[in-house]
Amino acid sequence: MDKYILNFSFQHSQDSDYYTILYYTIYKMKENPWLGVGVVVVVVVIVGWYGWRFVNWVWLRPKKMEKCLREQGLKGSSYKFLFGDMKEMVKMTKDAKKSGPMNLTNDIVTRIRPFVHKSIIAYGKNCFTWMGPIPLVHITEPAMIKEILANHNQFTKQTGGNPIIKLLAQGLASAEGDQWAKHRKIINPAFHVEKLKHMVPAFYMSCAEMIKKWKEMLEKESSCEVDVWPSLQTLTGDVISRTAFGSSFEEGKRIFELQQELADLIIEALQSLYIPSFLPTKRKNRIKEIDREMKASIRSMIDKRIIAMKVGESSKDDLLGVLLDSNYEEIKQHGSSNFGLSIEDVIEECKLFYLAGQETTRNLLVWTMVLLGQHTNWQARARDEVSQVFGKEKPNIDGLNRLKIMNMIFNEILRLYPPIVTLGRMVHEDTKLGNIILPAGCHLHLHMLFMHHDEEIWGDDAKEFKPERFSEGVSNATKGQSSYLPFGGGPRICIGLNFAFLEAKMALAMILQDFSFDLSPSYSHAPHTIITLQPQFGAHLILHKL
Repeated sequence: MDKYILNFSFQHSQDSDYYTILYYTIYKMKENPWLGVGVVVVVVVIVGWYGWRFVNWVWLRPKKMEKCLREQGLKGSSYKFLFGDMKEMVKMTKDAKKSGPMNLTNDIVTRIRPFVHKSIIAYGKNCFTWMGPIPLVHITEPAMIKEILANHNQFTKQTGGNPIIKLLAQGLASAEGDQWAKHRKIINPAFHVEKLKHMVPAFYMSCAEMIKKWKEMLEKESSCEVDVWPSLQTLTGDVISRTAFGSSFEEGKRIFELQQELADLIIEALQSLYIPSFLPTKRKNRIKEIDREMKASIRSMIDKRIIAMKVGESSKDDLLGVLLDSNYEEIKQHGSSNFGLSIEDVIEECKLFYLAGQETTRNLLVWTMVLLGQHTNWQARARDEVSQVFGKEKPNIDGLNRLKIMNMIFNEILRLYPPIVTLGRMVHEDTKLGNIILPAGCHLHLHMLFMHHDEEIWGDDAKEFKPERFSEGVSNATKGQSSYLPFGGGPRICIGLNFAFLEAKMALAMILQDFSFDLSPSYSHAPHTIITLQPQFGAHLILHKL
């Protein structure tokens, strides 16, 4: 019999081991009935163990954490088996988007975060709800947000329960501890002020192409309606292609399309109950296909650069060139590749360049044009300033740095319409925050949008567009509180902050030199989030040539 079983196992393909164990166990159980009892006991123990773990995950542990939070004075919703508040949260978010445009107001929190708004009204500025069996602590108070952002080793980045979310972009944005320090050190030279100066001509070229297209639309008419949102998307895509990779928008177009599709799929994933990674779904498969195609395209660009470096060609002043140079110097200095970034690391940083390099600036520009289309008095003031500094000449970096009124406008836009409305963090062990001990496994949401619109912080006019509140700088406007954080804060503040501001200034200065614009009657006000805060139905303006 043993010989037969052995022969049987070799006659079957990849299932042979399972058949061997099954037949051999049955054979031995016939020889020794007590073995059968032992097998049953083992199976019962295993099933019981995993059953207890499941019950602990979906009920015992959440209830214990809920009790812990409540005993410390935090208020929140009661835990509901398995799903928590996710059904209600997803429904309210979808209903808000389906409701169509809202009134032309900056009071957007109820549309962007309807469930969180409802929870804060019911339970207070710091409260908790449930993302499945995970407690989600909502933070809107400046002091607590400052403490969390300052202690990035304790309050780590939250990528969500679903590992596919990491495929959007990792690199510096998601690295932790020593890995983050290494990435930041190597990438930092790429965003140095001296390097940014070399990128100003690329900013100008991309903006000039957009301005040229708008002028062509106005050749026969003194004014026309334009949805500026697609134009601004093309502009910022072109800028990041030129400044990061030395290519044009057309060369990077496929990567942009893939990233947009990936962002949409990941938003769907964020609003769904986590499905274990070993269970395939159509969405997961498509996300992985996109990731493979993006990595292959970026690897091809990197390989070309590395080959050029090896044959002695001088590196370019774009972000990829500076990054590869910095990485090479770090490895050379320490004599080990362990101190540098791997090719996979560089690919992830490039994905992040593509994503973050576009999103922040295009969102800042589109909301600026929408608000200046409404408040034409501020548009006129900004144009007068540009005229005084540049006239009709090409904008340069020294002049861009002197545009104080434009700074005030941008700061107010970023207050009312921050690109990232919520930052996610989590704690891996019991952690003190203010007077609260957060139990291990808690997720935290830091709500920048709520904080930026808080009337207790900004006054009764918090929802109004008033750039003059920043006339004496950010510190004076916030009265020393950490209540204005459009680019995050603490050691992990956005590394591309200066890049985004410089690009936005160049674009707006060139637009104001050639056009005035009003909000079109067909404009539909509907801010929504796809990773960042965007206009759901575009941004229709009436352009007038000057």
